[in-house]
Amino acid sequence: MTAKQTAHAGFLVILSNLLLFSVSFGAEKKLRNQYEFEDIVIPGAHAEESKRAAFSLKAALDYIEQGATAWAGDRACISCHTTGSYLFTRPALSPYVGKPSPKMHEFFVKQLDEIQKEDREKLSEGITPTQIAYLAAGLAEWDEHITQTLSSETDAALRLMFDVQSEDGSFSNIDCWPPLESSNFHGATVAAMAASTAPGWLKQTKTSDPSLINQFEKLKRYLRQTRPPHDYARVLLLWAVTRLPNLIEEERRETIIEMIRKHQRPDGGWSLRSFGSPASWGGGSRAEKLRAEPDRNKRSSDGHMTGLAVLVLRDAGVAKTDLQLKKAVHWLKTNQRESGRWWTRSLNTDKFHFITYSGTCYPILALAKCGELE
Repeated sequence: MTAKQTAHAGFLVILSNLLLFSVSFGAEKKLRNQYEFEDIVIPGAHAEESKRAAFSLKAALDYIEQGATAWAGDRACISCHTTGSYLFTRPALSPYVGKPSPKMHEFFVKQLDEIQKEDREKLSEGITPTQIAYLAAGLAEWDEHITQTLSSETDAALRLMFDVQSEDGSFSNIDCWPPLESSNFHGATVAAMAASTAPGWLKQTKTSDPSLINQFEKLKRYLRQTRPPHDYARVLLLWAVTRLPNLIEEERRETIIEMIRKHQRPDGGWSLRSFGSPASWGGGSRAEKLRAEPDRNKRSSDGHMTGLAVLVLRDAGVAKTDLQLKKAVHWLKTNQRESGRWWTRSLNTDKFHFITYSGTCYPILALAKCGELE
């Protein structure tokens, strides 16, 4: 190579680096706050956020508490990825970290009052049935872990939930914002957990309203007979089975446990993207985006899937001394970010990465179930 060619090549390298810096700087500059309401400001999530030198339970709890408060205040809705995930998991943490604020429970009850005024046919469309399932599940979790008694609000939410059940027994969802909003199967697992968790609801309803029990049986048949759209949905099915032990046969249950084990990565974590092919996550342009990701064949472990895998395996009876779980706990404790959350890249847009919210709720609960919150 001549001196002139060498100089030209060097110039191209410098130009390339400048362009990469410009793109990176521009992306960072445009990074939006993930949650923002009144005095709550949570910076945008990104893969380069520094990891904490040591695990901080306080930082993790602050993140989920403030995130849910900000979403409820700013958006005033029950979203699967934030407020829905909060009340679905936070009450179960009460024995370990104290009870959650009653304000979120009040928010759910208020949402229930507003939704009940709407037309039932309209409520049966789009994602609304799955949102109602999260509403009922959150109230059921509150009753189970906070008051230990069935409330009239939870009973009303469950009845509303079955009012909007689809004819095939599922609960309508949308298929373009995975993983929480990617299939009717997902909504069905949440509904099954809601009905089975509410203290005494199934037993009480069996004598007072047999028609509701028939709808619940229809839901169970749907979950037994419908092929899950991806391995992620199979994890959710196993989670539902931990609340409804006779939902599927033991052999199938053990097969799902083994599937989860096989997905564990060498570093001890699990990767959300390995639990479904690009096309299996639903409609929209998601498949094209996922296929274009440069690290498609080298998936990184993330907080959402690692936390979910561990807590479901624990609920399914896997001992906390299990070597795979111990390795996963180490990953969780060494991969928390400075903000208190765990990084999980969205399957959708690269803007807010709201999946880091459930990707923090799940790890906290997973660590609690493993006796590792210290």
